[in-house]
Amino acid sequence: MLTPFEEVMSIRSLTSPEPEEVEIIGSEPILSTKFRIGTTAAAVLAGIGVATNDIWEMKTGRRQKVKINMRHTAAALRSSNYLQRPDGSGGWENCVNRAHEDMIAITQPWPTKDGRWFLPHFGLPHLQKRVLNLLGAEPNPKSVAAAVSRHDAIELEQAIDEIRACGAMVRSNEEWLATEHGKVLAGKPIVEIIKIGDSEPEPLPDGPRPLSGIRALDLTRILAGPISARSLAEHGADVLMVTAPHLPQIAEHVIDTSHGKRSCFLDLRDDKDAEKLKFLASNADIFTQGYRPGIIASHGFAPDDLATIRPGIIYVSISCFGADGPFSHRAGWEQVAQTVTGIAQEGSPERPKLLPAAANDYTTGYLAAYGVLLALARRAKDGGSYHVRVSLCQSGMFIYRQGNVKFSEPNYDFPTSELDNYRCESKLAAGPIRHLAPVLQMSETQPFWELPSPTLGGNSAEWQTR
Repeated sequence: MLTPFEEVMSIRSLTSPEPEEVEIIGSEPILSTKFRIGTTAAAVLAGIGVATNDIWEMKTGRRQKVKINMRHTAAALRSSNYLQRPDGSGGWENCVNRAHEDMIAITQPWPTKDGRWFLPHFGLPHLQKRVLNLLGAEPNPKSVAAAVSRHDAIELEQAIDEIRACGAMVRSNEEWLATEHGKVLAGKPIVEIIKIGDSEPEPLPDGPRPLSGIRALDLTRILAGPISARSLAEHGADVLMVTAPHLPQIAEHVIDTSHGKRSCFLDLRDDKDAEKLKFLASNADIFTQGYRPGIIASHGFAPDDLATIRPGIIYVSISCFGADGPFSHRAGWEQVAQTVTGIAQEGSPERPKLLPAAANDYTTGYLAAYGVLLALARRAKDGGSYHVRVSLCQSGMFIYRQGNVKFSEPNYDFPTSELDNYRCESKLAAGPIRHLAPVLQMSETQPFWELPSPTLGGNSAEWQTR
C-alpha cells in the first residue's frame, strides 16, 4: 500500500522529488480521533509544496525546501474555531457563531426505526427548512432525534434526495465500497486532471512569486472550494471571489477561507452579470466552482463552454459525491461524506461519531489546489485546457485508507500558547482579527496572503493589472 505522500505524488507523473526536498515533522495522534487526518492533510500540503516547486523551477531553474508541521496542519483542519477578535480589554476572544453551533448540534447521526443511523444535514437555512418539513421536526436535538426514529434509514435517504436536501445513512467502509457508487470512486485517483481542449503552451507569467500573474475565479462557498482558492492566493495568485447577495454564507467560514482574495457580486440569473462573468473567465487562468451538479452548466459555464471561451483554462469542479456514479447528482457536506464512507463509525457501529475537524473539506480543498498547480505546469509545457475534479467522498476514502491510531484524550484541543505560534493578525474592514497563518513553509518563497479577507461584494468585477 502506498503512503499518503506516495499516493499524492502518483498524480504528478514525474520522478519523485529528492528526499531532502520535503520534511514533515510531527506524528499522530494529535486530535481526538483514530483516523490519521493530520498525516493525510500534511501529505497533500507537501504535494502542493512540490508542485509549487515545479512551477518555481520552470520560472527560475531553482527548487526550494518544503516543510510541514503536522500539528499546525491538524489545527488548520479546525481553523475557523481559532478565529479571534479584540475582547475590548486589550486581549482577544474566540469568534463564536451561536446559530452555527445550534446547526451542528442537530447535524449528527440519529438512530432510525430499522436499527440503523441517519445524519440529516441542516447547513443552510433553505436546506434546513426542507429537512425539517420532511421530518416534521423542530430545530432542536430532541425533536430531530424523535423524528428520525420514525423512519427507516435508506427510505429517509431517498426522501432527502427527492427534495434536493442533504443527508445520508451511516455506512461502514465495507458497505460503502460495496455500493455501485463506492465502486466507481474506488476506481479513480484522489484528484482527476482531464485534458478537455487543445491550446498553445503558455509560459508562466513573470513575477517574484510562484503564481504571480495567475488569475483565479472562485465561485465556491463553505468550505473545500474556498480553501483551494485560498491556497493559490498563498503563492501570489490574483483570486477574485464571485458570489451574490442572495447566496447564504456562514460568516466565520467566509472570514477564515478568504484571506488573500478580492470579492465581487455577480448574479448568474441576470444576463448582464452572466456576460460579465464570461468576460472575466475569458481572461482567467483558473475557474473553480462547487455548485450542485448541473447548475453551473445551465448558465453556460460548463467545462467545455469555458474551454471554448478561454482556451487554456484550468476548470475545477468540487463536489461531495464526485462526477460519476449513481449518487453524483446529490449535494452534500463534510458530515455527509464522513457518514457514507465509514468515517462516522469512528465511535462504534452502536454510536457513530463525527470527526473533531473538517478533514474531508480541507483535504479536498488542498487536493484541488494541487491539481491546479499540476495542470498549470502541464499547460506551460504542453498547452491545453484541463478539468480538475475532486470530491469530499474521494477524500474520505483516502483518509480511511491510512488506517487507525490509538488516542487517549477524548476531548483534546491545542493549548493557547501553541496556537499563538501558528497565528497571524489581519486588519479587516470591520476591524482586526487573529487567525492561523499558512501551514506550508518554503525556503525561498514563503507562502503568505497579500490581502486581508474582503467584505463580500466589496470589489469591482475586474482583474488587477498583471
